[in-house]
Amino acid sequence: MQWLKRHWFLVGLVVLIPTGITLGMRLSPDSIHRIELAIGPKATTYLVAVILFLMSFSLDSRQLGRSLRYPGPVIFACLVNYGLTPLIAWPLMPLQQHNGLAIGLMIAATVPCTMAAASVWTRKAGGNDAVSLLVTMLTNGLCFLFTPLWLSVVVASTFEFDTLDMMKRLIFSALIPATLGQLVRLIPRLRQLAIDHKSLVGVVAQSCVLIIVFSAAFLKAGPQLADTSRPRIGLVPVLVVWLSCVVVHLAAMFIAWQGGKLLGFSREDRVAVAMSGSQKTLPIGLLVANHFGGFALFPMLMYHASQLFIDTWVAERMAEQGDDNQSPQR
Repeated sequence: MQWLKRHWFLVGLVVLIPTGITLGMRLSPDSIHRIELAIGPKATTYLVAVILFLMSFSLDSRQLGRSLRYPGPVIFACLVNYGLTPLIAWPLMPLQQHNGLAIGLMIAATVPCTMAAASVWTRKAGGNDAVSLLVTMLTNGLCFLFTPLWLSVVVASTFEFDTLDMMKRLIFSALIPATLGQLVRLIPRLRQLAIDHKSLVGVVAQSCVLIIVFSAAFLKAGPQLADTSRPRIGLVPVLVVWLSCVVVHLAAMFIAWQGGKLLGFSREDRVAVAMSGSQKTLPIGLLVANHFGGFALFPMLMYHASQLFIDTWVAERMAEQGDDNQSPQR
């Protein structure tokens, strides 16, 4: 029970991803369509908004102010997320055995930082979650510029985002919830509630992440695998692109961590840079992948699922090391 209590999120991923894919493959396209209509097209956006509100509500505003006064870690994390990560993925594209998977790998590398998990895992590792929250907002605010630019150069395909619609989505799912979370903290009783139940808030946020992952597996990945009108892909191409996603994520995280050390950032800031600099958001990734169609969706789902597994383990190791470093001072 202690092991399950500590690793419940990983267990949830192991169960929900294959379950979602299996259910999605067995249902008819009409059934999937009816489910999507019943849930609504903005269900994921609402969930992200809830997560961002919870993370901001439990965030110490003094920490947020410090990150604004000393923006070095935020700027460096954004450079890693938008500048370095695509450069790592680019040379791996020729190794892919399916064009759709190659495009999907680059999509995963060029979308912004995840809108929820970066702050959750930064806090779990004992890092400065104010940095990760600012990186989330900044990279998502710039996605209209950098994601199409990278893909138009690397994939040699031109396309346009509905900038106004994306801006409205970002304002609703990130800026407004984060602002409301901080405003609610101005009420003393509610601020104390956030302090007393900070761990519970993190559990609720992680649960919402699991719902988003299951939804993508069930409504997107499963139906595409079951679609007989598409050419089949073998196991080897899937394993190659999955390994590529892991390599890109780990390389970006390692460089972010070591770069932060060279730049003289504190341990808490380096944790935030490593997490937010290497993580990628699933909702925007799915939006871009749908533009290309085919199997471009799968690398984004693989990257997101892999980063959740990897970063859960990494965050636990970081938290343990942080406790060890502080124990002599107690």
